[in-house]
Amino acid sequence: MLLFCCGVLSHDLGWRSGNEPFDRAPPVSSPNLFQQAADPYGEHVPLAARMRPTTLDELVGQEHLVGPGTVLRRAIEADEMGSAILQGPPGCGKSTLAYIVGAQTRHHFEAFSAVLSGVAEIRRIAAEARERQVLHEQSTILFVDEIHRLSKAQQDAFLPHVENGTFVLIGATTENPYFTINSPLLSRTRVYVFQPLNEEDLVSLLQRALADTKRGLGGRDIEVEPEALTVLASGAEGDARVALNALELAAQVAPEVEGARRVDADLAAQAVQERVLQYDRAGDAHYDTISAYIKSVRGSDPDAALYWLARMVKSGEEPRFIARRLMILAAEDIGLADPMALVMATAAAQSVDMIGWPEAQITLAEATIYLAVAPKSNSSYEAIKRAVEDVEQEAAVPVPDHLRSGPRAGDAERPRTPYLYPHDYPGAHVSQEYLPRRSGRWPYYRPKEQGREAKIAARLAALRRAAQEAEPPAENGGDDPGNRNDQD
Repeated sequence: MLLFCCGVLSHDLGWRSGNEPFDRAPPVSSPNLFQQAADPYGEHVPLAARMRPTTLDELVGQEHLVGPGTVLRRAIEADEMGSAILQGPPGCGKSTLAYIVGAQTRHHFEAFSAVLSGVAEIRRIAAEARERQVLHEQSTILFVDEIHRLSKAQQDAFLPHVENGTFVLIGATTENPYFTINSPLLSRTRVYVFQPLNEEDLVSLLQRALADTKRGLGGRDIEVEPEALTVLASGAEGDARVALNALELAAQVAPEVEGARRVDADLAAQAVQERVLQYDRAGDAHYDTISAYIKSVRGSDPDAALYWLARMVKSGEEPRFIARRLMILAAEDIGLADPMALVMATAAAQSVDMIGWPEAQITLAEATIYLAVAPKSNSSYEAIKRAVEDVEQEAAVPVPDHLRSGPRAGDAERPRTPYLYPHDYPGAHVSQEYLPRRSGRWPYYRPKEQGREAKIAARLAALRRAAQEAEPPAENGGDDPGNRNDQD
C-alpha cells in the first residue's frame, strides 16, 4: 500500500528514478519528422521525410560543419550545443541537424512555429523551460524553423531567455541572418552557414533510398539507371527534398519491364520537370545573381553575363531591375570610353517598359552583349567621386564674379573680373579660371586610353596644356560682362 501510494505520489509530482520526468513532456514534445503519429515509415509519408537522417553519421554533406573533429560536431556529441542560427538554401540539412541534436542529447526538444506562434507562446515555453530546469534539472532546446519570418518584437522576446540560459535557441533560415535577424539576438548566437548539396551528395542519398528496405524503396523491384540518378541530382539544384521526391514520383509511374519498374534518364527528367533554381527576389540569391551578372559585364565576358541573365529571366526577376542596373553600369564602368553604351542601356530599359517578359529578354540580351564587349572606363565615376569629396571636406566658397548669372548690387563700386565668352575666341576656347580653387584632388576628370575616351584624353590634354601656356587674354572691349554670363 505504501508502495502504491508512493507510486501515485511520484506520478502526481512528475518524478521517477534518476530525477527524470515521468508524465511531463518527453524529450521531444511535439510530433516531428522523426515522430510520425502512426507509422513513421508508412507509404503515406513522403520519401524525403522517411529518409531524413537521424544521426550525424547519416547526414550527407556539410563536412565543414559536422565532419569528424569539427567544433560543432564535438559540441553536439558532448551535449554542449549552444544557441545557433543555421543558414543555408532549402533542402541542405538545417532542420535535419536540429532534430538530430534534439534526438541525440539529453535536452528537452521543442519546435516553435515562426508562422503560427507569437510572443505569448514564447513566454509559455520559457516558463515551462524554467520549471524543467528547477524540478528536473533538464535543459531545453527550442528549434525555430524559418526564424526570419518572426517579427522584431517576437525575436526580441527570445533575448532574455537566451541570455540567461533558460533555453538553447536553434534557428534555421534561408535568408541572410545579418539582414533578417536582430543584432542583439545574433550577438548571442553563432551562425553556421550550410552549403547546397553537390551532385555526388545527392546521388549518394538517392542510392541510399533505393537500398533501404525499411524507410526507402528497397525490396520493391525498382531499377534506376545511373544516368537517371545523375539527372535527378542535377535537376534538384542542391535540394535533397526535391531529389528524393522526384525519385519517388519516377518510381511510382515507371513502367514494368520484366517484373521490375525501370526508371531511365527520360523518365527522371520528366519527374524532376525543371531545374529548381534557388532564387528569392528579396534574398541572397537575388543579390548574388545580379552581382555576378554585373561583374561579368564589367569583366567583358558576354557569355557569363548571358548565363546570369538567363538565370534571372528563368527565375522571374523584375526586368526593370535588370535594366536599371545596366544603365548604372553603362555610366559607371564604360562611360565615355563608349558613350553609346548608356544610349543602348536606356533604350533597353524603355523597351522593357513597352514589351515586358518574355520578349524583353531579347533586348536585355542585346544590351548585355554590347556593354560586355564595350571598352571600359570608370573615369566618370571617379571624377564625380573626387569632386564630391572636395565639396564634403572643404568649406564652401562663393561663386567667382565672372561666373555669376548677372551683376550684383555694389558691383559698380568695386572692380569685377569679366566673363570671357569662348565663342568670341579662336577654336571657341579661351583661358580663364572656372574653379574657385584647386585642391589636391584636381583634376577630377582623368580620362583613360580606352575606346572613344582616348580621343577625349588627347583633346583634353591639349586644352589643359594651352590653358597653362596662354597669357591672360585681353578683355572684350565694348561688351558688358553681365550680358554674357548666362549664355551656356
